[in-house]
Amino acid sequence: MSALILFDGTCNFCNSSVQFIIKRDPHGYFKYASLQSELGQSLIKKHGVPLNVDSLVLIENNVAYLKTTAALRICKKLNSSLKWLYLLIVIPSPIRDLFYNIFAKYRYKWFGKNDSCMLPPPEIRKRFL
Repeated sequence: MSALILFDGTCNFCNSSVQFIIKRDPHGYFKYASLQSELGQSLIKKHGVPLNVDSLVLIENNVAYLKTTAALRICKKLNSSLKWLYLLIVIPSPIRDLFYNIFAKYRYKWFGKNDSCMLPPPEIRKRFL
């Protein structure tokens, strides 16, 4: 069983986050695709996610999770001390997502943006769809 993370392939912070997750996911539970890819676009349509989504998307058990819910569900599966962050799920998502939305709005300004998606190194390329 695995889950799929859709991420903004041009966002430096998002790319760094994917690398962070990969290092803490030794069994390869997560697979990855950029939101900009054909597969990413197809999956957001299939799961009823808005086409202009400005969020990390986690597709797990055929359900799409967005924003902090996606991030917290990812943390829960990582091989690290970040698992405890999943406890924040008890905070209502509109409150959690308020902070997420602010961060998302400024992420390009703070971390930069690439013109194209990253090319994963050969040792982890099989995790990218």
